[in-house]
Amino acid sequence: MTSSPATPGTRLASRLGFSDRIFLGPGARRIASRIEAGLDLVEAGIAEEVKVADSIADAAARYLYEAGGKRIRPVLTLLTAQLGDGGTDAVIDVAKALELTHLGSLYHDDVMDGADTRRGVPAAHAVWGNNVAILTGDILFSRASQIMSRYGDRAMRLQADTFERLVLGQLHETVGAQPGDDPIDFYIQVLADKTGSLIAAATQGGVIFSNAPAEFEEPLRVYGEKVGVAFQLLDDVIDLSADAGETGKVPGTDLRAGVPTMPSLLLKTSTAAGDVDLARRIDEGVARIAEGADPAVLDGPLAELRDNEATAQTMTLARTWTTDAIAALEPLPKGTVRDALTRFAETLADRSS
Repeated sequence: MTSSPATPGTRLASRLGFSDRIFLGPGARRIASRIEAGLDLVEAGIAEEVKVADSIADAAARYLYEAGGKRIRPVLTLLTAQLGDGGTDAVIDVAKALELTHLGSLYHDDVMDGADTRRGVPAAHAVWGNNVAILTGDILFSRASQIMSRYGDRAMRLQADTFERLVLGQLHETVGAQPGDDPIDFYIQVLADKTGSLIAAATQGGVIFSNAPAEFEEPLRVYGEKVGVAFQLLDDVIDLSADAGETGKVPGTDLRAGVPTMPSLLLKTSTAAGDVDLARRIDEGVARIAEGADPAVLDGPLAELRDNEATAQTMTLARTWTTDAIAALEPLPKGTVRDALTRFAETLADRSS
């Protein structure tokens, strides 16, 4: 396996993919340079934190880190920190801890979802088995907690509250909506917990640990959570037409594993005969896969879902969440940080087109 592509000196554009559209103008470029310098420190710090004395734990803990990643959460922490003292030691450490938390959650998610690949490589549980993968995620969570403990109760509360929401999101996704639950609202809450909470912690962390004005914390928490929901809704769309060579994921990974996505949920709300039939065939395919059938049995139905109105509705819903995220930034001062956050949300909404 090759070493991490996110090594010191890598341009921010290669990390985010679309940062040239976010950091526009000389002032923004200066902030981008500060963020790039901060990311180099975050990368170096994470590289140390994933080292473990035990040889098996060491190989497993480094595995997904070395497979790469865009480091969106550290970028947002370093960006919102520009509203205060910038990339202080505390900000760098918090960015490291939150990325380690995200990394640990990937090990767990892949076990829960039965994913075959992650970041273009076999999933950790496919290499070492479920138990080792889960315990490796636990190691990374513990390293994140160790880092946050250096900064007192406020940091530990942020970490603990975020971790609780991550677990609840995964739990609710696993057990599914209960009688009386609205399936769409239930799914949105799962996304808010599983994805939005950690992005919100990243945007909050930049404010809290850079000594930025306290009144910026809540707007950025709301922004981060809404961006996280939009991000995941768009992933639901992208997943249906994913290029395994580029994303490292087989199209329809979640649905093949029996995990609902917004397009499939919206499809089931339709009364059109064609949609009812398609929903039935998807459910039958999922059941057959669970019994050992080739996952390719869903190739046709998923291709139909990709072109269905339910998928277009998911795109519209995602853009609504990005619009609401941008509106949450209104209390922030006008300037480079607010502009960059706005463009980040706008570019996010365009990434599936």
